[in-house]
Order: sequence, then structure tokens, then C-alpha cells
Amino acid sequence: MIRGMYSAISGLQTHQTMLDVVSNNLANVNTVGYKSSRTTFKDQLQQTLYGGSAEGPNTGGTNSAQVGLGVQLGSIDSVMTDGSMQNTGKPQDVAIQGDGFFRVGLGDPSTTPPTMPSEMNYTRAGNFIINDQGYLTTPEGFYVMGRDTTTTPASDAYIQIPANSTGFAVGTDGNVSYLPAGGGTRTNAGTISLAKFPNEEGLMRLSGNRWASSPSAGTEQVGTPDGGKTFGSTIGGTLEMSNVDLASEFTNLIVAQRGFQANSKVITTADDMLQELVNLKR
Repeated sequence: MIRGMYSAISGLQTHQTMLDVVSNNLANVNTVGYKSSRTTFKDQLQQTLYGGSAEGPNTGGTNSAQVGLGVQLGSIDSVMTDGSMQNTGKPQDVAIQGDGFFRVGLGDPSTTPPTMPSEMNYTRAGNFIINDQGYLTTPEGFYVMGRDTTTTPASDAYIQIPANSTGFAVGTDGNVSYLPAGGGTRTNAGTISLAKFPNEEGLMRLSGNRWASSPSAGTEQVGTPDGGKTFGSTIGGTLEMSNVDLASEFTNLIVAQRGFQANSKVITTADDMLQELVNLKR
């Protein structure tokens, strides 16, 4: 009975974690570029009552007998499927159609030469803005990194739009262009860089729709939009929305609730049995 209680406690704890993950998914159902999470469980240690034996002269053999000691959290996986595309009409909004991630970071473009970010973050949320100095940034102030392919090898670069220019646009190849304030032909301000990882599910979540690299994700591969061959394409005036599936999440919410309820019932039942055992002395 005591063993059953502790098994049920482990069930309560893991189902609480499942509820936490589901509630976070539901909270981010309208978060731009959000990738949902899922939980998996695995059994805990087993107590072996007796081991199995092979066939012998006078017996056909026996199987072992084990009693499980509960459940534990197996993993919390990131579901990296694409979210739906939403046309916003805002030229600074950019969506990725493909597997790439935007590369963003904190640096100082005003120095000579510009100080590049010491640590790169990654995001699928393309709701960018143009700051007071004309640089393309995230709403949190992280610079959107471009790629200068004219050097050997290619290098990172900031993307800056001159003051009073018009006609901002992002092409499918990541090229950011504008029309000069005094008129003239369309001018290229830079090319948005994208990153890809061998195991994108190994990326670590950060706040603000950002991800950080980790050893399990592997080494980043950097490039520019290539039409879906490796990194994908960029779509201006469009945002990738959350990939949370409400129907699945509400189903998981019910499963988590019933799992928690069932384990709570085990504790109540074990308590009743212990009470009956104590009452045997009467």
C-alpha cells in the first residue's frame, strides 16, 4: 500500500508537468512563430520480487515478477512543424517558408569596424521593426543579422535602411531593398541570413520567441534564403503564426486532468486500506 502511494505521487507530479506544458501551449496560441511542446512519460525503477529461470530437467522455466515503482518524465519535446501564414501587409513582417531560423543578436553597429554579436540567438518570429538609426531589429532590440556574400569567406552584416527612404521590401531570396529618398532605382540594403541545425529540436528556448544553440542541436549552418533547397524562402508582409493545435491541446488537457484524478484516487484508496488495517485492532 505504501509502495502504491509513492507510485501515485510520481503520477501526480508528472501529470502536473504535463498540465504545465499544455497550459503554456494554450497561453501562446496567438504568439508569432511559437513552437508548441509535448510531454512523454517513462516508467521508473522496478522492484524484482523474483527472477526468471530457464528450462531445467524438471521445470519448463519461469518468468520474473516485477512491481513498478511509478512514472517519471521522459522528455519535453519541441514540435517544430510550421505554423500557418498570415498576411499582414506590413513590409517589415517576414515569414520563413522552410526550415531556416532568423539570426538575431546584440551588438554595436556604430563602431569601426562594427561590433558583431558575441552570441547569436534564433527565431521564427519575423515581426521586425526599423529602429531610430534605420537598422532592422526585433521588437526587443536584437539586431537582425544579414549576410555579406561579396567577401571571401561570407561574413555577418547589419541591415540598415537610410532615413527618409521609401518602398521597403523583402524578397523571397532575403534581399532587403528600398527606394532612395531623392528618387532613383531600387537599392539593396543587405540580405537576411538564415541558420539551420542538424537537430533543431535540441535548441534551447529563451524568452521573446528566441532560441539558443546547444550541443544537442549541433553546429549551425549559415546561409541565405535559397528557395527551399536548404534554408527556405522569405515572404515579406507575412508572419508565421503559432503552430499550437487547439483541438489536440484541449484533448491533452483532459488526459492530464484524468491522469491526475486517477492517481489522486489511488492515494485515497491506499489511505482507506491503511485505515482498515489500523482498525483491525479494535
